[in-house]
Amino acid sequence: MKLTKLIPVFMILALTIGMDAFGQGHANKTANKNFAVLELFTSEGCSSCPPADELIGKLQNEYKDREVYILSYHVDYWDKQGWKDIFSDADYTKRQYDYAEWLQKEPIYTPQLIVNGKAEYIGSQETIVINAITKALLKPTTADLSLKTSQTKDILTVNHTIKGVSKNSRLLIAIVQKSAKIKVKRGENAHRILLHFQIVRHLHSIALNTEGIGTTNITLPKDFNITDFEVIGFVQDVSNGSIEAVTKAVF
Repeated sequence: MKLTKLIPVFMILALTIGMDAFGQGHANKTANKNFAVLELFTSEGCSSCPPADELIGKLQNEYKDREVYILSYHVDYWDKQGWKDIFSDADYTKRQYDYAEWLQKEPIYTPQLIVNGKAEYIGSQETIVINAITKALLKPTTADLSLKTSQTKDILTVNHTIKGVSKNSRLLIAIVQKSAKIKVKRGENAHRILLHFQIVRHLHSIALNTEGIGTTNITLPKDFNITDFEVIGFVQDVSNGSIEAVTKAVF
């Protein structure tokens, strides 16, 4: 009899939690202590990039249940070589130059992969990249990041709480398209169908106050939807590029 009485209470609690999660649209999540943030700089105009893009897709699937966060930036300096990458952005090229300064690694190139803002690798070298992920996941951080998000039409409101980061840190919010298939007509990859994964469609930088608490509004891409996109937030020390915390908004 007691079990029978408990079932309705459990169901009510479950429904309440579920309604709150879907009603708010975006659940609250806190960054774990061990993580690997992979940032790939790539381009549809680069013939050596497709293997790196494909590796990103493989890692996306294999590490989907781990604290591995993947961001793929399409740079624009290949756009004058016969084919304009529809996902390219000058801001991503600037970010790659920032890493060149932080890591003292020049010249820039594609496909370049940065792990946790601290080390760079050729993005298509699978064994080396997997070893880098394994190494990164063994290093805990003392920083904490939590995000609470809500969506109204094409506006995403992000509330953040951050603890234990350096005074030079900023919060970055990446709007990420999980995958895309593009037929390239010209350039080095002419007549190829390319697969892309974890494409950064927008990267929003937020200055942090001393309390580590704040709210910002971000305009979402017109084709944004909770099935094909995800939102990744991470804190970066802009004096050296080191990533201190990361988390993902849960829709």
